[in-house]
Amino acid sequence: MKHISLLIPEGESSLSNIEAAYKIFNKVNEALEREGKSPRFTLELVGLNQQTTLTKGVFTIKPDRTIDEVHETDLIIIPAVHGDAERVLAANRLIAQWITRQYAGGAEVVSLCIGAFILASTGLLNGKNCTTHWLAADEFRKIFPEVNLAPYKVLTDEAGIYTSGGAYSSLNLLLYLVEKFAGRDMAILTAKIFEIDIDRHSQSPFIMFQGQKDHEDEPVKKAQVYIEENFREKITVNQLASMLALSRRSLERRFKRATSNTVIEYIQRVKIEAAKKSFETSRKNINEIMYEIGYSDNKAFRGIFKKFTGLSPVDYKNKYAQA
Repeated sequence: MKHISLLIPEGESSLSNIEAAYKIFNKVNEALEREGKSPRFTLELVGLNQQTTLTKGVFTIKPDRTIDEVHETDLIIIPAVHGDAERVLAANRLIAQWITRQYAGGAEVVSLCIGAFILASTGLLNGKNCTTHWLAADEFRKIFPEVNLAPYKVLTDEAGIYTSGGAYSSLNLLLYLVEKFAGRDMAILTAKIFEIDIDRHSQSPFIMFQGQKDHEDEPVKKAQVYIEENFREKITVNQLASMLALSRRSLERRFKRATSNTVIEYIQRVKIEAAKKSFETSRKNINEIMYEIGYSDNKAFRGIFKKFTGLSPVDYKNKYAQA
């Protein structure tokens, strides 16, 4: 029997994360019992206090036990907690310390969506792979530069630590855990009951590139604005460096540090984001959109589009175009 501690952190915890984890593992137990087998999981809600209120008191959660009462567990699940990251981490400092002690004692740890911030605050993710909601990626990198963030992934699994991507990507990680601890058949049954796409591996189709301008390097910001306003034209790194009176090497180094992208990657991502919007809102065909954003090589366009979205242009258009 695997003991699961479903954490109820302080702050605006994600009710959808908590309810989904609670229902999925209990549903697996019910299914096993119908087959005449022993339940696989014991699940408890565990919090800092005996009662936590959410959404300005609209909802109240009463954990089964507090962290002071749980001395040993097998699996810890951290839901997303919304709000200012520094305040969330400060409010849950004792939970982070408890997680660290439990991991040292053999427990495995799961973070759902931006619950990765609490997990990373323990230091357990340093040097390891991790994912979280793509919208929180820039802030996560700034607070936890020692973590290998891969925001395009739906889930990661390393050294007994599991993380999931944004929002309902958490369902894919929960299914993954069901399969790992209760078998493939039970995971498939759970996927059918909850109508979850069991084999989704990437957040890329959902990522909206918005340009990373939350930095203080003004020449880099000028380069970003120029790229975004002139992406249909052929733009070279040398051209941008000359325009900004910088050496190519200096521009590339500063651009990567400020935006987490090379100059070429940034140009490509701006072009692909424009293509995505055209696929979603217009009736233009793929070649028309390809030429519109400054590509003439169909093979190159398809390769770069799939690199950033995880889908071919045809699949993306079929999935998101207006009927």
